[in-house]
Amino acid sequence: MAEGLMRHKIMHAGLGRQVQVDSAGFESFHFGDPPDARAMAVCRQHGIDISSHRARPFRPEDFDVHEMIYVMDSNNYTDVIAVSRNQSDRAKVDFLMNAVNPGSKAAVPDPWYGGRQDFEKVYCLLDEATDCLLKLITRKLGDNE
Repeated sequence: MAEGLMRHKIMHAGLGRQVQVDSAGFESFHFGDPPDARAMAVCRQHGIDISSHRARPFRPEDFDVHEMIYVMDSNNYTDVIAVSRNQSDRAKVDFLMNAVNPGSKAAVPDPWYGGRQDFEKVYCLLDEATDCLLKLITRKLGDNE
């Protein structure tokens, strides 16, 4: 959902050629899977189609491709840090919700075991965080001009 939201906002801001958005995970039994049907339904309700997304593994090479790596919770943080190769890699990792409340290390709850309402709550959190990230990106791109 976070990738879909961020892609949607990046495209609507006209930054699609300047900003790359991707997502990855660590649960190998999901690799290749589409998003949860409840996640797709909630996103679709908000005008975002994530149906073509497929889960893929996080790889150390992701540090080479991405300027920042945002994680959903402390388990994700630990997993990403474990595959980092050096301090430069580790410096790129941050909690997504720190975009909203810097330094909070707040987790995005996993809605998997909940109902559609839990996916909607997560969507709202991600919407707020991706708004903050878009502002940060826009400001950074403006500073580079």
